[in-house]
Amino acid sequence: MKIDSIKNGIVIDHIQAKKGMEIYEALMLKDLDCSVAIITNAKSKKMGRKDIIKIDKDIEVNMEMIGFIEPNATINRVKDDKLVDKYQVKLPEKIVNLTKCQNPRCITSIEKDLEQVFLLADRENQIYRCQYCEMSLK
Repeated sequence: MKIDSIKNGIVIDHIQAKKGMEIYEALMLKDLDCSVAIITNAKSKKMGRKDIIKIDKDIEVNMEMIGFIEPNATINRVKDDKLVDKYQVKLPEKIVNLTKCQNPRCITSIEKDLEQVFLLADRENQIYRCQYCEMSLK
């Protein structure tokens, strides 16, 4: 299979296999007016298998969202067929409005305008807890 390189845009690389579609949906890439390629289960010497997303337009991406879904991903910015920037995303210490608390008794379930805030409780296991009720996400 051959996927063309992009002249100007973004490549999200080193995505754990099977998480590419989750990032695609979370970033709402279907709404873009440019080509987006999702490569799943690509061979990788480093990871065994990985997913890759290529966006044929230089856009701003939510690094916090990507870090929450896949903290080992890299963001590559391409301009005139050349790599100009490479960012290593990381697991954010705090996430706001990326997901909702599942506790029906949490104040965020009652107060609809209250931000959904989760704090990183366990980096190794990627566990976040609701700032208000302390219910864990994972």
